[in-house]
Amino acid sequence: MNRQLKLIWDFKGPNAEKTAEHHEIHLKDFIQMNPEFDYKTGVEKLADFQHIAFMIVDEKDMKAIRDRLKPHRGQVYTSGE
Repeated sequence: MNRQLKLIWDFKGPNAEKTAEHHEIHLKDFIQMNPEFDYKTGVEKLADFQHIAFMIVDEKDMKAIRDRLKPHRGQVYTSGE
């Protein structure tokens, strides 16, 4: 099985939730324009003023997506998260 990675964009401040939700729209647009990268996206609350937008990708595609979308960070993804 191919290892998956969670690419993460961090947003902080009073508008973090709305900004993360808006960023997810752009991630979905990217997927629509690049159907070879049909991956799951989402938004998570980490704290009251800290939210993230994310995309779960296969490790083989990570560099191509990372170089185009420039996530703030990434981590190994396990399906139990």
